[in-house]
Amino acid sequence: MKSEEVIRAEGYHVPVLCEESVQALVTDPNGIYIDCTFGGGGHSRRILEALSPKGHLFGLDRDPDAARECHIEDPRFTFVRTNFRHLRHFMDFYGIEQVDGILADLGLSSHHLDDEQRGFSFRFDGPLDMRMNSKGGQTAAELITALDRDQLGALLATYGELKGSYRIATLLKEASERGQLSTIGELLTAVAPVVPERDKQSLAKLFQALRIAVNDEIGALHQLLSDGCQLLAPERRFVVITYHSLEDRPVKHFFRTGNIEGIRQTDTFGAPITPLKPLQAKPILPSQEEIALNPRARSAKLRIAIKQGNSED
Repeated sequence: MKSEEVIRAEGYHVPVLCEESVQALVTDPNGIYIDCTFGGGGHSRRILEALSPKGHLFGLDRDPDAARECHIEDPRFTFVRTNFRHLRHFMDFYGIEQVDGILADLGLSSHHLDDEQRGFSFRFDGPLDMRMNSKGGQTAAELITALDRDQLGALLATYGELKGSYRIATLLKEASERGQLSTIGELLTAVAPVVPERDKQSLAKLFQALRIAVNDEIGALHQLLSDGCQLLAPERRFVVITYHSLEDRPVKHFFRTGNIEGIRQTDTFGAPITPLKPLQAKPILPSQEEIALNPRARSAKLRIAIKQGNSED
């Protein structure tokens, strides 16, 4: 299968649920589409294969590495180095009023996890960074320094759902105040009394919480859902791949009710106001064959929604 083999050979990222997401996304080969999370370009390359010479694809990514690795030379493709929370702004810049499909794969790329200098994985003793855009913003170490103990504990509880989050926050703050929290190794040493290195699950939750906060991932997702829904043409599709409940829940709610809280709203006649309609009741999951090929796909969930037509239709 071309797409996965090419990306694996490049060593950047194996796209998750690639065929399923592209088949759901591309309903008009002549249309305009957006890949909000370009990464290594696996989904984008497959989308381009599905488009006609009249179609066009915009690929968005905030990471400078993605820009350097973008080797797509195709007049039907435009790369935009930006956070997808700025989707509407850049579509206005390019004069795009409506699009025929939006795709977002919310997972970390293999490149991020395997690059020890980015600080996303506790497998390496690199800088305590965790920024998606390595050229700007606060690092994880700087974030921990800036927050007080209670703020940090609340962050770890909310984004990591960690037991003992306030005790972990205390240990992190103490290490930071001693000037011993600039690397992954120093973080692991600091939290060892509560989260030993053998407790991989808790460490994963800790790293998830810090990464989400550093990159404001939940805020960016909420903005994407709202702006993407407005940008999408009627009867066209919004396709999102999630990896944990903190991002899957708002996507599920928004697709069903039009708001991230999942609150059903009705018009004066009691009819539900829902700009989108889920294509399936439950998400599409990766096959066992895909998980065997790419273990990082095991927690992925693919959700698809269709933009409702105009009320007068």
